[in-house]
Amino acid sequence: MPRQYPIEKTRNIGIIAHIDAGKTTVSERVLFYTGVSHKIGEVHEGDTVMDWMEQERERGITITSAATTAFWTPTYVARTHADLNADQRRKEHEYRINLIDTPGHIDFTVEVKRSLRVLDGAVVVFDGVAGVEPQSETNWHYADEYHVPRVCFINKLDRMGASFERSFASIKERLTKNAMPVQLPIGIESTFSGLIDLLEMKAFEFQGEHGERIVEIPIPENMKSEAEIARHNLVEAIADSDDSLMTKYLAGEEIKLDELRRALRKATIENKIVPVFCGSALKNKGVQFVLDAVVDYLPSPLDVPPVKGIDPKTGGEIIRKPDDGEPFTALAFKIATDPYVGTLTYFRNYGGILKRGSYILNASKGDQERIGRIVRMHANQREEVEEVYAGEIAAIVGLKNTTTGDTLSTPDTPLILEKITFPEPVIGIRIEPKTKADQEKMGTALHRLAEEDPTFRVAGDPDTGETIISGMGELHLEIIVDRMKREFSVEANVGRPQVAYKETITAEAEAEGKYIRQSGGRGQYGHVWMTVKPLERGKGFEFVSKIRGGVIPNEFIPAVEKGVREAKDKGVVAHYPMVDIEATLYDGSFHEVDSSEAAFKIAGSMAFQEAARRAKPVILEPIMKVQVIVPPDFLGEVTGDLNSRRGKIETIDDRLNIKVIEVKVPLSEMFGYATIVRSLTQGRASFTMEFDRYETTPNNVAQLIIEGKKK
Repeated sequence: MPRQYPIEKTRNIGIIAHIDAGKTTVSERVLFYTGVSHKIGEVHEGDTVMDWMEQERERGITITSAATTAFWTPTYVARTHADLNADQRRKEHEYRINLIDTPGHIDFTVEVKRSLRVLDGAVVVFDGVAGVEPQSETNWHYADEYHVPRVCFINKLDRMGASFERSFASIKERLTKNAMPVQLPIGIESTFSGLIDLLEMKAFEFQGEHGERIVEIPIPENMKSEAEIARHNLVEAIADSDDSLMTKYLAGEEIKLDELRRALRKATIENKIVPVFCGSALKNKGVQFVLDAVVDYLPSPLDVPPVKGIDPKTGGEIIRKPDDGEPFTALAFKIATDPYVGTLTYFRNYGGILKRGSYILNASKGDQERIGRIVRMHANQREEVEEVYAGEIAAIVGLKNTTTGDTLSTPDTPLILEKITFPEPVIGIRIEPKTKADQEKMGTALHRLAEEDPTFRVAGDPDTGETIISGMGELHLEIIVDRMKREFSVEANVGRPQVAYKETITAEAEAEGKYIRQSGGRGQYGHVWMTVKPLERGKGFEFVSKIRGGVIPNEFIPAVEKGVREAKDKGVVAHYPMVDIEATLYDGSFHEVDSSEAAFKIAGSMAFQEAARRAKPVILEPIMKVQVIVPPDFLGEVTGDLNSRRGKIETIDDRLNIKVIEVKVPLSEMFGYATIVRSLTQGRASFTMEFDRYETTPNNVAQLIIEGKKK
């Protein structure tokens, strides 16, 4: 079956934002206006298409990213091509949009990161009252990391306290100097009624039950001069990004609308300009123009650089173009468990065609599998397809050993794409099954959930034999336990949340590890010298071998490394894993008969532990970036409480009649904060919290942690 939509008419985009900025509401309007759904679902009514999980509908938040496909013909095509009938317009001007709606809560940030890794563009939604919020910044930095072009949508301009100017200023100040408004709102709050398009210099309002009819109206007299200045600035910025247009602009020649659109598209793809749109998704105003922007300004798979990978055989670099004629290459970016079909592996096809019944290689693991079923996802609904072309997103049913970040390719042309890196869990809880029957099922359930979510970890406590599950926050683990109960019928008791502390060293040191055992017959002999030194925060762990001249045979060096890694995971201060350390093996000796891998593994472990003890070890604790929104009357009580929690207040800003406190607080001090802040403010304050970095714990706190661990 030939490709229905040319690759240049395909858009792979994500909708990203801080929690409660209106992403899912925007997505529901997109589905309605593109004809995918015939009824608009509302978050507050719990009947949205994209938030399909029971937990999402109960809480009114997005927990897992949902993918769907929609088709769109730009709104201006109907106005400018009145000579064509609807079918012709659709055939000639319709685009295919693969859309992923992502969560806004920091606990589910993994969903945003892995989605942005495979998307070509993003729509960033902002609350018109709050402007840029903490998770807006985190998601923006993820998009920067993967060089994803963006358009912005300032939403909720109908709400009390909304301000387009203030929200736009927060984008310019905190995210990018390249933001440029391409629309202005007509009215604000309860008087918000329409938009001025600065490129066309026309005003529009939205009529009909769901704002589906876009009607041109005169630009209000009191906004004409403001609109002319804004258009002048926009045209100047577009011309500045394009040499041929700059020549025209300086010569005073008129630049045509299609030239402006073409140049703005190029500048957006190169991240030189970020177009800013506005509206109110809930009141059905402005979403169609965002769809126009996706088509006009965000890239197709042909507009982004071809993907680069490593040949697993030679280590050389391979470039794979987004072309159907290339060998099949895809990245598995999400694993999901479907109650009806089993494991779903979501993938982005970077080149070639994947056909049902063909064989593929998991190049990351070396496993070969046959493709049984391929599906296109519409939230939790599946559409069977025979083949998937370059530049498309789909899911494979039933792959056995594929995990997030694995590369899928044809067996005879393997390559490995860059893996996705995920943040480390910062919080853990002890969990135990309620009954003997639950015990058998719990292991399976936790294994399946850990396969889906790379930020969820399961481990056993070596001291007590208990199971500890770790994640990104209290809500994250609460959802995991809830899913175990609903999806796997496992009842469990959970303990109090515990902070995921780490250990590191602050100085360089060296030590000797010598393991000798003689017990009749063949003995055991392993002897190493090792140095350790601290690395930059976030670098992890590195093992370096500087053994020369065969003082330790090569076959024993991996055993030394294994011993060092095991010792690192046990820690030396309070038995927490050690991070940001480089361990260098530089000398040692061996015995012709008695040396063995086991002896060198123990010697490596002994040397590392002794060196780490000498290198001034410290405990690291996770520090959270917290934003508290509080009425001015309660500012003193809230700041005093934050100071008592070892909080470092960075800024206190005014936002209308409320105060916004930005503060860094250790995670260990934030348990139960929701209840405390409500009681301090008569229930009128709210807060958001996300992981910022690890920092050295003060001595008095470290002592308590050590004693607590020993108890």
